[in-house]
Amino acid sequence: MFSMISRNDPCFCGSGKKWKKCHYPQKAHSQKGLADEYFKKYGIILKNDEQIAGIRKSCQLAAYILKKTCELAKAGVTTNEINDFSHQLHIEANAVPAPLGYGSPPYPKSICTSLNHEICHGIPNDIPLKEGDILNIDVSCILDGFLGDCSAMVTIGKITPEKENVVNVAQQCLMRAIAILRPGLMLCEIGDVIEDYAGEHGCSVVNQFVGHGVGLQFHEPPQVPHHRNETQIPLAPGMTFTIEPMINAGVRDGYIDSENHWTAYTKDGKPSAQWEHTLLVTDSGCEILTLLED
Repeated sequence: MFSMISRNDPCFCGSGKKWKKCHYPQKAHSQKGLADEYFKKYGIILKNDEQIAGIRKSCQLAAYILKKTCELAKAGVTTNEINDFSHQLHIEANAVPAPLGYGSPPYPKSICTSLNHEICHGIPNDIPLKEGDILNIDVSCILDGFLGDCSAMVTIGKITPEKENVVNVAQQCLMRAIAILRPGLMLCEIGDVIEDYAGEHGCSVVNQFVGHGVGLQFHEPPQVPHHRNETQIPLAPGMTFTIEPMINAGVRDGYIDSENHWTAYTKDGKPSAQWEHTLLVTDSGCEILTLLED
């Protein structure tokens, strides 16, 4: 849990009233009114307790599958082998890999595996991993109609200082953004924290791709930019979304593979890294739904 809010603090909705006099969680009628307001104004669904329970279960499965697939990633193993292993774990859990068949053209695999200078949406193939590679594995699963989404970096053997820096910076960008989450925080403040930290450590923040609402659908409102922006949407309890900063060692710009129309590469060929969690905004801070429970 992060960023506790006191009952006597100003309410996150901007009314100017104290939280206890406005949207304090015991006021069920106020919560319903807030949910109606957010859906009408932003298209954002503030999840109820039953939905949160389902999303939490799916997120825990995604985190488990991610952990197991990361353990498999070693020199000599192909990303297709990792993909097939992940697919089998979905089947065993009576779950569906959310990426498989998604989009246009339909994504052809069950996970994304983005290697070295690939920013995101890398497609598994039969090329073995080798010493010095860095790999992002992105797992998104559908369980009983609810979705969970997470990703992590794997380093293969000894890597260069440049790759080590971008992997560490990307992870810190994610965790520092999570640490500020609370009701009333403006969505744009997430990008400020990420941009500040990345810049201080010689890296850039990709602005072509964003985090997103998730839980009832694979991609829901709101979009969650990781770069500096002016999105003035206050966070509210019941919001579920991903933060997944894509951090580059060089320039922020990328381009899309002209053949598969999915994989994004850094424009200058320098390495890129990404970590991702699905988050729930709570009454007093946030919960990392894809943090695997013991």
